[in-house]
Amino acid sequence: MLSAKSLFQEIVDNDESFRLFCSIAASGESQGGWENARIAALVPASERALAPKITRHGADEDKHGRIFNALLRKRGLEPVEVPPETDYTLLLERHGIGLAHDKLKGDEPLTVQDIVTYLSHSRVTEQRAADQMVMLRKDFGDHPEIGKAVRMISNDEDNHLAYCHEELLRFAYAGHGRAIQRTLRECALAEIGIYRDVSLAVMDHMGRILHWPKAKSAVLAAGIRAMYAYERSFGWRRMVSLTMPERRDALGGPSAAAPEFA
Repeated sequence: MLSAKSLFQEIVDNDESFRLFCSIAASGESQGGWENARIAALVPASERALAPKITRHGADEDKHGRIFNALLRKRGLEPVEVPPETDYTLLLERHGIGLAHDKLKGDEPLTVQDIVTYLSHSRVTEQRAADQMVMLRKDFGDHPEIGKAVRMISNDEDNHLAYCHEELLRFAYAGHGRAIQRTLRECALAEIGIYRDVSLAVMDHMGRILHWPKAKSAVLAAGIRAMYAYERSFGWRRMVSLTMPERRDALGGPSAAAPEFA
């Protein structure tokens, strides 16, 4: 019987599929680290108090990239080049989700609206990341090889999501509510399409590596498209709601050190 747990177990058990998975994950996390570091450096003067939290967010993402690379090294594997059709962060940027890299590479300070846009987009993408890590933590939190990494990254993603909720509510109370809701909805609807396309591409690559039969690949592709249809109709709403989190000031301190992988 096909399940998320059995599929991921197949990927973990095979060196080549594990190599691709960790390479894709490490690349995306490192890109997120760079983006957050640049945003922190360009925060407008009126929001300088937010800069340490954005810096912490970026440091966490960098740490996650190092963790995935460490998992590869533990097996004696080297990262592989990430196929562009599987590069979630690249495709997000190309579709205007997140602040444009041209802007982040410059020296002009960002505007308050830029920060609102950044937080809105982060709220959507961090929801995706947190949901994925909850699933992995449930099935692989005690795995002898990857369990420690899964637990740490999952906790960090929960912190990132809490931070986005809290800061967006602060901006909403300051008069940015309509802009936030509009940006959240636009971003969520775009993200679910990108996530579908990336998921199909990743499963296609994994299927070739693991020699899945055509019937199995077809069932997986149908499941991904069914999830997209649900998210397009109803599921996107979970990505745009805002509630004050139980974890307050979730990014108020330094990033925790990455675990050692002996």
